Amino acid sequence: MLHNQYRGGKIMARVLLFGEVLETIDTFSLEDQETLKEILQHRITERRRGELVQDIQQAQQEFEAGHCRSTTPEELMQEIVS
Repeated sequence: MLHNQYRGGKIMARVLLFGEVLETIDTFSLEDQETLKEILQHRITERRRGELVQDIQQAQQEFEAGHCRSTTPEELMQEIVS
């Protein structure tokens, strides 16, 4: 995580280690920690949704390009078992 510091008219970026981030969060009020949790949960959900959309698009492209075929559940199970 980057942390910007203002020194002598310049903004300097400093990398915060994960442990430092956790220590900083420990100084937050419980309300702020809950708010942060909600924000992070929302961001994680959106990120996973984006990854799922990309996976679906890639699968559709592979199917359209003929790299895979449709199959029934029975055929799929037979292939797994054999």
